[in-house]
Amino acid sequence: MITHLPIYGSILGALVLTYGLITKSEHVKMAACFVLFISALGGVIAFSTGEAAEETVENIQGISKNLIEEHEEFAEVTFSVIIALGIASLAGLLLIWKKSKLTNAVSVVALILSLVCVGMSSWTGYLGGKIRHTEIANEAMQRQNAAETHED
Repeated sequence: MITHLPIYGSILGALVLTYGLITKSEHVKMAACFVLFISALGGVIAFSTGEAAEETVENIQGISKNLIEEHEEFAEVTFSVIIALGIASLAGLLLIWKKSKLTNAVSVVALILSLVCVGMSSWTGYLGGKIRHTEIANEAMQRQNAAETHED
């Protein structure tokens, strides 16, 4: 469940933050930054449990080590975006609390990072899903084989 938090939390946080920027409501922006911070925290937890999850599934028959590696490599890149989102949302909370003039600028940065995080977390989740959900992996392999056949 925690692995879905960076995806859905970032979507919710981006929507709330957009509304807060449009309405110029500091309270709404604060709520959005809190949601985004919790989402980033969930991403950190999900990333930190990845190694143990890998140890659990890598010896299961039928599990592709290539899929695990692909998921792990993309998760590492996603992790850096999640860290940046956590820092931006925490900075946003502090700036709103201090009534700083930089609040809107940091809110826009947090919004952009949250949108990037949605995309990257979703793709990371998709890659992770291919590891255990063979119907996803098989469908992707069939599409790739069809594309390669079509190119020849």
